Amino acid sequence: MRIFKLVLISFFLITSANSNSIYNLIKIPNLEIYVLKTPNKLKYFYAVKPFILGVQKNIACVNSDKQTYDTKYQIISKNLERYSKEFLKKINLKYIVMCENLSISGINTAGIPDHVMKTLILDLKFNEKYFERVIHHELFHIINDGFKDLFNENEWKKFNDPNFNYAECSTCSKKLGLDTYKDTNGFFTEYSMTLPSEDMAEVYSHLISGNYKVSNDEILNKKIEYIKEKLNKIDNTFVF
Repeated sequence: MRIFKLVLISFFLITSANSNSIYNLIKIPNLEIYVLKTPNKLKYFYAVKPFILGVQKNIACVNSDKQTYDTKYQIISKNLERYSKEFLKKINLKYIVMCENLSISGINTAGIPDHVMKTLILDLKFNEKYFERVIHHELFHIINDGFKDLFNENEWKKFNDPNFNYAECSTCSKKLGLDTYKDTNGFFTEYSMTLPSEDMAEVYSHLISGNYKVSNDEILNKKIEYIKEKLNKIDNTFVF
């Protein structure tokens, strides 16, 4: 019995140490290690309890169940395996956090990228139809945040019709649809019309996922070439 108690105490001490170490790394509480050793050096964590974070304590997410973690990890890792460790190092992404019902100020979101903390939080319960594409969409925000000088929004706006205006913020617009347009007319999705950065992320995610067809849409083709050109400047070995 005494040996059992010692083993049990050791287990809780190790678990606590792991949680503290993770928090010291990325400042997110209530996480445990899912996978540390991956070919491209990404490290995966999962929520064991709900957490709240942010300066205004407005970011929230809850823990999921083992089956969901196991299933979604396979999908996430498959999609992120296409990025080399060299590329991930350049864009400053190292940690993936898995949880569900992710929200900012009560508004559900697919993911939260944090370039400074090298972290991407993903909502495992986000719409299955778009889940894989959204992984790359959110990863683009990591890229964009690290290379603001490359992805110039004023340059981007010039691709659009002069009469078109983006919204003031992504949550200020009712254009939230993620279905890919059959007739693109300069935009892949309705959500592309919210902000230049979201438009860029939608173009990027469609390119990565192969979820587009070459068309004679001149505006969209200019946007596609722009994204390819800028990615090539970050890493000239990058292949869509």
